[in-house]
Amino acid sequence: MTETADSALNVEQAGAVLAAEAARFASFGWMRGTAGNLSVVTSRDPLRLAVTASGLDKSELTPSDVVLVDGDGSAVDGGKPSAEAALHARVVRLTGAGAVVHVHTVAAVAMGRRHPAGVVLKDLEMLKGLGQPAHDQEVTLPVIANSQDMRVLGDRLEAARDPRMPAVLVAGHGLYVWGAGPRQARHHTEVVEWLLELELASAT
Repeated sequence: MTETADSALNVEQAGAVLAAEAARFASFGWMRGTAGNLSVVTSRDPLRLAVTASGLDKSELTPSDVVLVDGDGSAVDGGKPSAEAALHARVVRLTGAGAVVHVHTVAAVAMGRRHPAGVVLKDLEMLKGLGQPAHDQEVTLPVIANSQDMRVLGDRLEAARDPRMPAVLVAGHGLYVWGAGPRQARHHTEVVEWLLELELASAT
């Protein structure tokens, strides 16, 4: 079945999905310690997202380790969501995504330092995994300056994002990637990270 942005999940189902996705990313070393966070939309009207809870090892999450937040990223029924829940909600409002992934990878941080104006990608077959032509077209992965203020960071993301690229790199921090649902967001994350690893290896 094709995954769409309107696929409905209750909070328990969302927690199970996010726990599985987090374990996968953690196994790659992309969510070390308690770093990183994931979210999935559970309702569009009103907008609600299940977001991984703050301060937990992402390799050990259970289905209950999520917090339901509103369209501003504030907890609806108690609990402490990720500090970046507001940015997840902003991405969903801006792009119509059904899931958002935030991982801290070495390649993302390194490439953000090397290419503060954005990482240019072209003539690579893996671009098809982002819905882009493999040849004869450049696509830039935007790089934005970090901030601890999610409103400021959201403004920077909105100003810099390219609708062709379902991702933004936050300098000195990591990747934000999104998709119609958790599976597509995962695929986009893995493709973007592969592209960054290739560019990093090619530059050394």
